[in-house]
Amino acid sequence: MAPRILLVDDDPRLAGMVSEYLGEAGFRVAIAATGRAGLERLDREPYDALVLDLMLPDIDGLEVCRRLRAKSDTPVLMLTARGDAMDRVVGLELGADDYLPKPFEPRELLARLRAILRRRQSGRASDVLRFGRLEIDRDARTVRVDGVERSLTGYQFTLLVALAEKAGRVLSRDTLMDLVRGEALEAFDRSIDVHVSRIRAAIEDDPKRPRRILTVRGAGYVFAKQQD
Repeated sequence: MAPRILLVDDDPRLAGMVSEYLGEAGFRVAIAATGRAGLERLDREPYDALVLDLMLPDIDGLEVCRRLRAKSDTPVLMLTARGDAMDRVVGLELGADDYLPKPFEPRELLARLRAILRRRQSGRASDVLRFGRLEIDRDARTVRVDGVERSLTGYQFTLLVALAEKAGRVLSRDTLMDLVRGEALEAFDRSIDVHVSRIRAAIEDDPKRPRRILTVRGAGYVFAKQQD
């Protein structure tokens, strides 16, 4: 079945161009011109991914992303004309899975969407990883600590799995981006730090003093093997 994409953007020319291009690539695209209209559509219908402009006429894309993340893990690809790296960081902190600055090539948008959907749909032969109180179910794409489910975005879940599958090994940011993206696309290196911070907030008892995902200064991150 063709993936269903919701595009939230108030530029009718851009929205029409993107809708036509993705349609030719096999996607079914719905369009909303405001943040509120986009949230209403997300409440009514399921979508495989959301392409979300940061600058909207009512509530901005950051607020849309924040409200969506309070109730759903639908993958979010954020678009913006802003060049400030801080906007990118804030979007990722609020739960966006990827970030694409305007103007962009439609081919890159398509590649990023496909990468997001592959991460979402990828299955594993061995479904559950257990590390003491932490349980990662790769088939169900859920994470539990002491049996309580913790919320992660699709990107963050895949990043956690990449770390956990190589527990005890130090992985650089470049290695992690290769493992998670699966695409030779331009990447924002510090986004890995943002996502690791969000994962720690979900699975660590004290995110400021992590015991599971440790920072190795100048090298990257390591997933500790200790059982707790």
